[in-house]
Amino acid sequence: MSIPQSGGGPIERHEQMAEYLAAGCKPKDQWRIGTEHEKFGYCKDTLAPLPYEGERSIHAVLSGLRDQFGWAPVEESGHLIGLEKDGANVSLEPGGQLELSGAPLETIHETCDEVNDHLAQVKAVADRIGVGFIGLGAAPHWSHDQMPLMPKGRYKLMDGYMRKVGTMGVDMMRRTCTVQVNLDFASEADMVKKLRVAIALQPVATALFANSPFLDGKLNGHKSWRSRVWRDLDADRTGMLPFVFEDGFGFERWVDYALDVPMYFVYRDGRYIDALGQSFRDFLKGELPALPGERPTLSDWADHLTTIFPEARIKKFIEMRGADGGPWRRLCALPAFWVGLTYDQTALDAAWDVCRTWDAETREALRVAASVDGLQAKVAGLRMEEIAAECVEIAGAGLKARSRMGAGGMIPDETHFLNALTESVESGQVPADDLIARYHGEWNGDVTSVFDEYSY
Repeated sequence: MSIPQSGGGPIERHEQMAEYLAAGCKPKDQWRIGTEHEKFGYCKDTLAPLPYEGERSIHAVLSGLRDQFGWAPVEESGHLIGLEKDGANVSLEPGGQLELSGAPLETIHETCDEVNDHLAQVKAVADRIGVGFIGLGAAPHWSHDQMPLMPKGRYKLMDGYMRKVGTMGVDMMRRTCTVQVNLDFASEADMVKKLRVAIALQPVATALFANSPFLDGKLNGHKSWRSRVWRDLDADRTGMLPFVFEDGFGFERWVDYALDVPMYFVYRDGRYIDALGQSFRDFLKGELPALPGERPTLSDWADHLTTIFPEARIKKFIEMRGADGGPWRRLCALPAFWVGLTYDQTALDAAWDVCRTWDAETREALRVAASVDGLQAKVAGLRMEEIAAECVEIAGAGLKARSRMGAGGMIPDETHFLNALTESVESGQVPADDLIARYHGEWNGDVTSVFDEYSY
């Protein structure tokens, strides 16, 4: 989840909100890659999730990273809730999931180095206090009540609101993890094409990275339960956004959509003010019940944009949101997949050709089928295995065309970061398939075996 935004003055013209988004436009040589990944922490002896405070806790992990590796603390109401260093930050998801939000970097080589360094630091701290971390899309056996709510004002408000809309919001908050990548655009037209590709092909990412077949200690009938959760969370702020594919879509249309998403909060003087269900349109008129007579700033607008949760979204960049948290190799494969598809024009055009004829019903059906069946999904004559194989091939060509070298020039490009996905499309198997096979095989139905074999 995002941290409070800052630095924006008052909104005096409606156009400022679209201009805020358009300010993200950058020439190609300034495009960067920002990777985010979440993971579950647990006590090694009991396999219980980490509480916020205590000898073995989220607070102890954050404190250890601060003291041992020089991260600067981020606090809220006296609670240590995050860390900052070199353009990156470590933050907490609502149930204590530990997230690295990486710095904007030029290459996937750099991104992977950043992930390696982070996981090594976390492991060094965790080993000392008897804690482990694991990458899965959903908590394998912990109940909702076992997952503590972190002491952040934003989460307290969301927790109450999620119980009133949809049926799975609190599960999303406490019992899911994802890996995401944030990417740039050059212009409004470039943003439109990239966002359309991102949303239409998000089910392909869901299938390739599916890694959450367990819930409450047993199989849940889905290869990506995390994706299933997002389908019944809050219809006002989630989904595949058919309007993105309509003629005339651009920054202004995104503003109209965002203005109709009910608010969560307004952040003032270090605290979150309850604005649940209220209208940003009323805020623009100075008629917000939570702050009568006050008008919003661009920082308020930036905060509001972080409360919108579709399969892909725009702020001053595009955020790809469809993949389960998972093993190390796929933390680097996710940015490789989307960079390969979108940062080379020939690849982007080819990716759009894959999906441009799909209608809204097909896109939604693929989303559902991917969560259930992974690469074995089939929709109206479309086979996910074939679509995924084509997309991975296009991504590889895009990465080769980028020709970004690593290891001081010893590695010619970034294509090897797709190896895990290439193996999946060749075998038809994704992480969830392996977990299911082990559950039926050597694990004898004991999902806790996942901790021995799949922890970082």
